[in-house]
Amino acid sequence: MGIKGDKASELSAQAAELIIEKLDSLGPIRSKKMFGGHGIFHDGQMFAMINSDGETSFKYDESNEAALLKAGGTAHAKMPYISITEKTIANFDLLLKLADDAIDVSKK
Repeated sequence: MGIKGDKASELSAQAAELIIEKLDSLGPIRSKKMFGGHGIFHDGQMFAMINSDGETSFKYDESNEAALLKAGGTAHAKMPYISITEKTIANFDLLLKLADDAIDVSKK
């Protein structure tokens, strides 16, 4: 997500606020400052992360990996998260579907 001990960047904070606003209809979405970025949580489970550059990534497994990659995402090198593009964030229906799937993965 970022360098341990770094303060969360303004880009990360803005991206977290935007994602929380867009995903409001999915239920209780919260953010927590983590490692220079933000973790995004639904019912206490982290399903997304935002790095210090403001890039959002959703948690994945075999059930949602193909959809995230098809939407233009890139897998994180060390963690089970795939980035989502600005185009995906702008596509409300796709964003909700991918987020809902990531929430399901986080609860497994």
